[in-house]
Amino acid sequence: MAHKPFLKWAGGKRWFVQNHDFYLPKEFNRYIEPFLGSGAVFFHLQPNNAILGDSNPDLIETYQAIKDNWKLVYRYLKKHHKSHSKEYYYMIRASRPLSPYTRAARIIYLNRTCWNGLYRVNEKGIFNVPIGTRSSVISIEDNFEKISTILSNATLVAGDFEKLIDQATNGDFIFADPPYTVRHNNNGFVKYNEKIFSWYDQERLALALNRAKKRGAFIVSTNACHESVKKLYEDTFNTIIVSRNSSISSKVSTRKNFDELIIHSN
Repeated sequence: MAHKPFLKWAGGKRWFVQNHDFYLPKEFNRYIEPFLGSGAVFFHLQPNNAILGDSNPDLIETYQAIKDNWKLVYRYLKKHHKSHSKEYYYMIRASRPLSPYTRAARIIYLNRTCWNGLYRVNEKGIFNVPIGTRSSVISIEDNFEKISTILSNATLVAGDFEKLIDQATNGDFIFADPPYTVRHNNNGFVKYNEKIFSWYDQERLALALNRAKKRGAFIVSTNACHESVKKLYEDTFNTIIVSRNSSISSKVSTRKNFDELIIHSN
């Protein structure tokens, strides 16, 4: 049975698994996801063998901590739940916990109580998202024991996407959901995204996925519905345009539907 992600992540793929999971292969060897984020597709599939990566070491450490000792992470998270307030939020945001379990609980706490679940850091690498409106930290849907069990079949890697993709062999399945550099017009995070995923990275990704396809891997990727991105894939992959709602806005009135690109090898 599919499991919901425990994190909210900008660009998360809950909309994809709810509406387009038929693009995902039914059978494959290893599952490889180089841009993990909230892991919506991973938790939907719950593969028996997975390599999960992300360039965000704090994110990967959070998954690893839950995999290794979910009870300890949850214990610290409950403390955050009891103490949550505006003053407490900013105190925890400025804190630097010493253990991987306290750091994991901090990431989950900030993710659930910051503005829109956004993960953003300044030039010094310090998390700087303001507090949001949510007051509850613990959810009735939380099942960290189940999450730990699902993660038990996964190898977690903090690092560059290309190294993970290059590990794919015949019969493996790659799901790639990079940060969108040119996602859509009026994207307030274009400049920020450019710092973490440049156009050069887009080109590297397209080449890496094409190499993996030639080795016999199944490919499904989501990306910006932009002519420049389409041209990277149109000669070697199937592409389809889909529409989804964007919730990355401080005002509900400015949240609209935007086109995105699904790239697949089948």
